[in-house]
Amino acid sequence: MAPSLLRKVQVWLLKAVAGVFLLLCRLFAPRKPALAGKKLPPAEDPLLLLSATQLAKKIRRKEVSSVEVVQAYIDRIQQVNPLVNAVIKDRFAAALQEAAQVDKLIEEETGGEEVLEDRLPLLGVPLSVKESFALQGMPHTSGLVSRRGVVATVDAPPVALLKRAGAIPVGVTNTSELCMWCESHNRLNGITNNPYDLERIAGGSSGGEGSILGAAGAVIGIGSDIGGSIRMPSFFNGIFGHKTTPNVVSSENQYPPTSGRQNEYISTGPMCRYAEDLLPMLKIMAGPNVHMLSLNTKVDLKKLKFFTIPHDGGSPLTYPVSKELMDIQRKVVERLELDLGIKVQEVRFPELQYSFQIWNTYMGLSDKDGKPPMPFSSLMGEPGRPAWPLWELLKWMVGKSEHTMAAIGKTMTRSSKPLTFITEKKEKLQKEVDELLGTDAVILYPSHTRVAPKHHHPLFRPFDFSYTGIFNILALPVTQCPLGLGEEGLPLGVQVVGGKLQDHLTLAVALYLEKTFGGWRDPGHKF
Repeated sequence: MAPSLLRKVQVWLLKAVAGVFLLLCRLFAPRKPALAGKKLPPAEDPLLLLSATQLAKKIRRKEVSSVEVVQAYIDRIQQVNPLVNAVIKDRFAAALQEAAQVDKLIEEETGGEEVLEDRLPLLGVPLSVKESFALQGMPHTSGLVSRRGVVATVDAPPVALLKRAGAIPVGVTNTSELCMWCESHNRLNGITNNPYDLERIAGGSSGGEGSILGAAGAVIGIGSDIGGSIRMPSFFNGIFGHKTTPNVVSSENQYPPTSGRQNEYISTGPMCRYAEDLLPMLKIMAGPNVHMLSLNTKVDLKKLKFFTIPHDGGSPLTYPVSKELMDIQRKVVERLELDLGIKVQEVRFPELQYSFQIWNTYMGLSDKDGKPPMPFSSLMGEPGRPAWPLWELLKWMVGKSEHTMAAIGKTMTRSSKPLTFITEKKEKLQKEVDELLGTDAVILYPSHTRVAPKHHHPLFRPFDFSYTGIFNILALPVTQCPLGLGEEGLPLGVQVVGGKLQDHLTLAVALYLEKTFGGWRDPGHKF
């Protein structure tokens, strides 16, 4: 079968299945009390409006105590979490005890502020953690009902490093079921809402992180990304998120673990409301691999080459990028040219039309020993037999399934067998993008096709995530940057893509974009 005909058949089948899922969801999904008209209260405590970097400095200087800061965030979580359902388990009492120990340490420190800053750069600052990361003593389920009661006995390496730098975890946050969907919803912990509009998604799989950060219930957090799981929630919730170059930050002690070649595509990285926190967080989280990145190198934006790609070229699988996202990316180009005196070049890569097919194919590749990835149905069924999708679908229709429609749907679709046509497209795209970026360039690319959709609507448009997923397969660092609010009061944004190991370039652009476009906006305020 010719590639063009095969592609048309695949598109038709995939869209048909997606349409059926959405129809079933509308018919059989349980109805919850309407959230229309409800709105988050504004963040009124001044401590909630400071970056982690600023908070750490004030704590070291005894201008504010760690207990005061942690208590401010506990109060905010208690205020907003009933509306957003982002934090699924807190450790408030332990966090306050640890904050008191921090204050005592500072009182007894004789080496001065500089010593504390060097040894414990995040001393006393509260931290939220995606629940798929092991955090000792906290649930570690990734939203799977059969893992109810599983508690982490160790800390995942990046969590341990952040704690070692003085950060204080206050709780763990919700994810999509098994971290493989763009809406954070599962049968164990429920659905997470967007702080700007409670009837819209917070994204996934790090949606709980995105939501609580966007709601000013946290200042810094940690996420993972294998298809956009840091960047989509960051975009939908108006915060910053960074997908690191793969294999710099450890992805150990996450659930589910990677298999096949997925370790080549997953990234762990920081999520935060203020751009200045991205760099110090990444320095800490990279641990022994920090030497791989040039994070101490000063970046002169005027010496960078900037490129912009307005869309994926018209893939039949994805919806067109909305006018407001096209317009805001165009405004970024205009401001860069005006402020820096440079020329931003528009480029196109026809291979981007195949972003989903490339992602889907490479996610299914076997490892170097020929072992394929663990089937999603097996993960769903653990610790027992693999889930049977048709049986789960029937159970779901009568409210008896322990799984979400998104997870059931994923068991019905499998990764494509490697086609020469698709692998050739990927290799060509990889070569051209790597050559374009080199070590001194960045690309602007849409974060998604539209702003945060209504709950469950991604079931009908399941392939739009390929705007983020393609960069996992290309193994490139990407920083998601907020760009104000759109016509519906929802966050706008853009992805800033760099060359491999050039994370410092995208982080520098994030600082510029925050200064130019205002960064995070309090969803409780009227604009």
